[in-house]
Amino acid sequence: MKLGFLTAPFPERPLMAVADWASGAGFEVLEIACWPRATGPTRRYAGTSHIDVANLSSGQAREIVDEIASKGLAISGLGFYPNPLHPDPEHREQVIGHLKHVITAAEKMEIPLVNTFIGGDRSKNQDDNWAEALRVWPDIISFAKDHGRRITFENCPMLFSYDEWPGGNNIATTPRMWRRILEEWGDTVGLNFDPSHLVLQMIDTRRFLKEFGPHILHFQAKDLMVDRDGLYENGIFSMGMGWQIPRIPGLGDAKWSAIFSELYRAGYAGDCIIEHEDRAFEGSDELVKRGFLIARDVLRPYCR
Repeated sequence: MKLGFLTAPFPERPLMAVADWASGAGFEVLEIACWPRATGPTRRYAGTSHIDVANLSSGQAREIVDEIASKGLAISGLGFYPNPLHPDPEHREQVIGHLKHVITAAEKMEIPLVNTFIGGDRSKNQDDNWAEALRVWPDIISFAKDHGRRITFENCPMLFSYDEWPGGNNIATTPRMWRRILEEWGDTVGLNFDPSHLVLQMIDTRRFLKEFGPHILHFQAKDLMVDRDGLYENGIFSMGMGWQIPRIPGLGDAKWSAIFSELYRAGYAGDCIIEHEDRAFEGSDELVKRGFLIARDVLRPYCR
């Protein structure tokens, strides 16, 4: 299992500069952030464009892969995490169009995985969102299949702020929903597993991995700390607002020995990608790097 990270926390740094630091710091693999090249506000930890996938030629794709490899690194997947079930049709069209660009870029780069969200309309319940997913997603999945790529859905509820209340912006979150997803598309999609989202939802991580471990194609290592004072003040129905704190691995409540034990037992053969959303280690490249290095040292004993 190779150890690396998602490049999103380095929005101003060119990809190859990020790769140089990753290689020198003992990492082995990168998940490359591929949001559209645009200006203006974006949500936190989104908007980084380390590859201009909309204008990527086959020659440029090969050059990127070769240069990354020359630094002793591999690429775990291309990452773009929008909301393809957004209620605004214009926004939905834009993000689906860009997601298809990411898929074609992955084909040109010979990268098998595109990592994303299934999405959701926060004003709808999960069953109604699922009905919409069955209408929207078959075309995207067929597109990925035609281009020889597989899509992985992250299990993030996207319910961390008031603009995502009350239903969240992503429905691929619980065992109930994952059974539906795999029954419908199990041969063409997989799970991009992030254990911090199970901590938030108070879902038994070992039990989840025993059931869904064989369907994990990509693994993002992020931690989460439950602020017990915040939970006392706000209650569990606040869905994390006021009591969930994203942390780098080792500084939260995720049980990493149990997680890796179940991943290995399930036969997971992919990479371990650190996802950095820890406010204590942001604000400068040097702080972000410090966070990644702490996470590296916590996870390295499990990644061999």
